[in-house]
Amino acid sequence: MVGVESTGPILVVDDEADIRTLLAHVLGKEGFTVRAVATGPEALALAPSLRPGLVLLDLMLPGMQGTEVCRRLRAEAATASVPIIMLTARGDEVDRVVGFEVGADDYVTKPFSSRELVLRIRAVLRRVGLGSAEETAGQLRLGALRIDAAAHRAWVDDDEVSLTATEFRLLTTLARRSGRVLTRGQLLQEVWDMPPDLGTRTVDTHMKRLREKLGAAGDRIETVRGVGYRLNALAPQT
Repeated sequence: MVGVESTGPILVVDDEADIRTLLAHVLGKEGFTVRAVATGPEALALAPSLRPGLVLLDLMLPGMQGTEVCRRLRAEAATASVPIIMLTARGDEVDRVVGFEVGADDYVTKPFSSRELVLRIRAVLRRVGLGSAEETAGQLRLGALRIDAAAHRAWVDDDEVSLTATEFRLLTTLARRSGRVLTRGQLLQEVWDMPPDLGTRTVDTHMKRLREKLGAAGDRIETVRGVGYRLNALAPQT
């Protein structure tokens, strides 16, 4: 079980006062610290200084949709890696896909049981914790994969991997958020400085080459169909 002391407060963003009160009570009993706000702008103003351990974000917010709040949280350096679970009364597949495309980590449909929600929260926190690459002295380590960000060098076991500058940026971007799904749009913005809605196969083409160069370690890069890519912390089962 993920220790709640290892996470920041949970930020609840929901325009229904009853839901905010319920979640504060339920999560408080589980040992979490909770801050709750009613609108997207309030969440965006509070999150950078609060540094929440996780955000519970209602999809159907007044004024600013939850998807837009999620997108903006992902675009800010201070909140880019914060886990986000979307809450919504809508359960259509298209809504789930849109939520994942803008960076949500999970999706819970209302009405939900308190026990299920707590289990989903702990599962996301555990997944993010397992997915965190160890970074010391400018080096990232993820299993057999070692990256020296300052020197622009990477190794699988003891074998150095020859990467282009773009491939290296792509790898470090994935490694620093390992265990999390990055959409093609996010990767286009962060690695290539291109518009996120640009219709191009650039990401897929470079990902294929990167996997090939990483050899066995390339299997850690998982394609999340219809969403993007994730660098897994744990080696795939064989």
